Amino acid sequence: MLKAFITANLTVFLFLTSLTASAESLTASDLEVLNPWARASAGRTETAAAFLTIRNSSDQADRLVAAQTDIAQTSELHTHLHEEGVMRMRQVDSIDLPAEETVELAPGGDHVMLFQLETPLQQGQSFPLNLTFEKAGTIQVEVKVMPIGAAGPKEN
Repeated sequence: MLKAFITANLTVFLFLTSLTASAESLTASDLEVLNPWARASAGRTETAAAFLTIRNSSDQADRLVAAQTDIAQTSELHTHLHEEGVMRMRQVDSIDLPAEETVELAPGGDHVMLFQLETPLQQGQSFPLNLTFEKAGTIQVEVKVMPIGAAGPKEN
């Protein structure tokens, strides 16, 4: 009888523990990165910006905390702020991804800034970009290089 009691309580404990663990976890499959793109370089510039959309289908918030690519020596998360009548670009520590929402990194807003490019970006090429999320881990995406004046990729 004692053995049955212990077994039943252990089963309930393990079940409740598994529910708690799954409620606190967020995986890369909960995040979908759509339409990653960048503009072709104008001349021999050594900077570029990458843009994309992140859909968080989880009931938990996450945040983008870093980006990295081998085509640039440094990658930073940036935003644009309106200060004293002037739009200024500033580095940020992270970009919030609210639960069950979609966040767009776009020109004039949040984006990934690439510094000291190995070579200028050429229209039609693409490059890998690793996006690191606080909870979901790292996701690698392929960034398509659009024409110099592009406003973004056409929606699918």
